[in-house]
Amino acid sequence: MAVLVLFSTVSFTVEKHFCGDVLIDSAVFTEAQKCKAEAFEIEQSKITKKHCCKDELEVVKGQDKLKRSQFEDITFEQQVFVVSYIYSFINSLEELPNLIIPHQYYSPPNLIEDIQVLDEVFLI
Repeated sequence: MAVLVLFSTVSFTVEKHFCGDVLIDSAVFTEAQKCKAEAFEIEQSKITKKHCCKDELEVVKGQDKLKRSQFEDITFEQQVFVVSYIYSFINSLEELPNLIIPHQYYSPPNLIEDIQVLDEVFLI
């Protein structure tokens, strides 16, 4: 829910640079790169008053009016439902019983001799 609110309230600008009808670059958080002929076009536009390169800015506005509601703003039936839901949810949780480990304090017998050598049983 928090991610949805975050993305619905974020605003950003998309900048596009066209040279003629061809899209040269588009950028979201930085300035769009100009084409290599931009310097030549500026000199040309001083003479002919015509400029073929253009920049477009597209602004995507996020939502800036959020409705905040408080617990007192909802109806009494809705308040009863929310309180009873929370109460039943909390009471439905049970503690896990303590695990009983029957061999917790068992210590194995001390081995005096190697049983495999004693019985002459070897894994091959």
